[in-house]
Amino acid sequence: MNNIVKIGVFGTKRGKSFINAFKDVDGVKVTALCDKNTAALDSAAALCDPDVQKYTDFDEFIEKSGIDAVVLTNYFHQHTPFAIKAMERGIHVLSETTPASTMAECVALCRAVERTGCKYMLAENYPFMCSCIELKRVYESGKLGPVMYAEGEYVHPMSAADSNSISPGEFHWRRWLPRTYYLTHSLAPLMHMTGAMPLKVNARTSWRPEYSLERGRAVGDGHSTIMLAMDNDSVFRVAGSCCFGPHGNWYRLGCLRGGIETVRGDQSSVRLVYNSWETPEGEESRTYTAEWRELGELASKAGHGGGDFWVCYHFARYLTDDVKPFFDVYRSTAMSAVAILAWRSVLEDGATKTVPDFSDEEQRKLWENDTATPFPTDENGMAAVSMPCSSREFKV
Repeated sequence: MNNIVKIGVFGTKRGKSFINAFKDVDGVKVTALCDKNTAALDSAAALCDPDVQKYTDFDEFIEKSGIDAVVLTNYFHQHTPFAIKAMERGIHVLSETTPASTMAECVALCRAVERTGCKYMLAENYPFMCSCIELKRVYESGKLGPVMYAEGEYVHPMSAADSNSISPGEFHWRRWLPRTYYLTHSLAPLMHMTGAMPLKVNARTSWRPEYSLERGRAVGDGHSTIMLAMDNDSVFRVAGSCCFGPHGNWYRLGCLRGGIETVRGDQSSVRLVYNSWETPEGEESRTYTAEWRELGELASKAGHGGGDFWVCYHFARYLTDDVKPFFDVYRSTAMSAVAILAWRSVLEDGATKTVPDFSDEEQRKLWENDTATPFPTDENGMAAVSMPCSSREFKV
């Protein structure tokens, strides 16, 4: 165990996927778990070695377990405080969702990474689906030319029964989630494929309160459409978490000499089309099945199209070999900022908002006290809510 990096998992329902994925990654081992739900904790522990440590208190977990790194799979809007607390104790962090729910948290998280020297990575998994990796590979070959326009969609309608089963209680975060906030499954793959960073954002939503009435949600909007000006002079259009049908995710890169996209309804297939007058020698337009080019046997058995394996693999390489991940703290907080500022754009009739560069301390100072949030403080009350979570007044 001396050369093994010891991993702790905070939040064991979603954390089970990470426990299983880390089993196929060299150099790391899950040695401790934390969850206030003891039934969920015991269920996750059954996937680990018998000597796995179990905790119900986070402070005790990070103080006594001896872990080197922690995977945060707790509530969506509560990652930053736990990440900072862990890093203050020298514990590296893998955050399952976009890290910050306020602009001030974006600032605080970046400063904490720089101050502590700890390693931070976002565990966004959709960029590492096989088809998305293929889009990245083809784009990076340069044969399509520079991207001018890109689209990403994450569409996930749910039955009332399924929706209510994963958002118990009046103050559960899913019931208060603005439609722009859950956007990494749409935006992160496009950023990963192209390397582009967002500069400006505009957004609008559709009004469909009947969907929320059946699900006890405080959000009357049905979807968000977000337009982004990127630092490579391209425009991205992404859909945040959407309740229209059909369910699925889809990505497209529109480039100077052609385009490439995933095939709707077929997550494994890719459609590549070159302009007829400038098709590269030896190439042809075609639709084909994307294939793993490395570690496919391990990736193919992991969740989210292999993405769960790859985020664990990249985090392990970061910890053991200092291989820098794509989704570092600056790209991660940029996506948090897009989500937050896109929502403010919605509330201001599509106004343009500038996305700060959180690697720049002077820009960070402008946002360090911006704590506006649409989320209740916790499951017991509304104390922290300081901005609407719905584009129009709406009561369930």
